[in-house]
Amino acid sequence: MDISHIEHIGIAVKSIENSLPYYETVLGLKCYNIEEVADQKVKTAFFKVGQTKIELLEPTSEDSTIAKFIEKKGEGVHHIAFAVPDVANALAEVESKGVTLIDKAPRNGAEGLSIAFLHPRSTGSVLTELCQ
Repeated sequence: MDISHIEHIGIAVKSIENSLPYYETVLGLKCYNIEEVADQKVKTAFFKVGQTKIELLEPTSEDSTIAKFIEKKGEGVHHIAFAVPDVANALAEVESKGVTLIDKAPRNGAEGLSIAFLHPRSTGSVLTELCQ
């Protein structure tokens, strides 16, 4: 697989509004984009750190995967996302190597990216996202 860089690190939070002061005031980062991804039942906020982004994920529904994650594990690191030139080809490659896929095909994510997730049971317990 041809990974060019870490695209972003996803962090589950109960409230983006309550989390912004830490990232902006303490760390000195600037939030450059907040958007809702309705089909994933999540609101996102992005910060750039060099070529890598930090993505805050706030649930917009009690039945969202982020709400369930926070209920089970609390706020914190949710996933790591790697940039690849072709998500569909990367999925086929990792599946051929025995990795369990959450997404069998790419889907639309925040910032217009094509995304897919790999199951943590196949990735050393780290939820992994592929982005294009």
